[in-house]
Amino acid sequence: MAAWLDRARGLAPRGQGATRPTGGRSARPPEPLTAQRVGDELTRRGYRFRIDSDGDITGTWDGNRFWFLLLGDHKEILQVRGRWAGEVAATTRLAVLQAVNDWNRERIWPKVYIREEEDGLALYAEVSVDFEHGATDAQVAATVSCGLVTATQFFDSLATLAPPAAG
Repeated sequence: MAAWLDRARGLAPRGQGATRPTGGRSARPPEPLTAQRVGDELTRRGYRFRIDSDGDITGTWDGNRFWFLLLGDHKEILQVRGRWAGEVAATTRLAVLQAVNDWNRERIWPKVYIREEEDGLALYAEVSVDFEHGATDAQVAATVSCGLVTATQFFDSLATLAPPAAG
């Protein structure tokens, strides 16, 4: 096997460029993703959350509802999904759709979209990461942070474009 591949995999003998993390949360190898690990990360941050009737982790950040879902055949995908607390008025639908399109074209995270629901239009943001081979605590923490921060940024930017619906 090529020496550079051995070094990348951490298999090269010491003195040949092999480095291994020491201490901290990233020192442990990736472990299977679980709801417990996601909950532990939220607790570590001091966040309040609950388990809903579907068994999903959910909570409210800046007034917006978020879910931390484990998806995939083996629950290997962590998805942080947020639903904007505001309403998308029919009169602002086209402007909001344009903002959604602009955001998705110009940024990687989060994926944002509008969905028709029983009570009108709802705005969602999602960050999904596949941890098929496990995740370190640092990776779980980064995904949680990315999902919450980027979705909240998008929701804040929409608040000025889509004032509350009359009703």
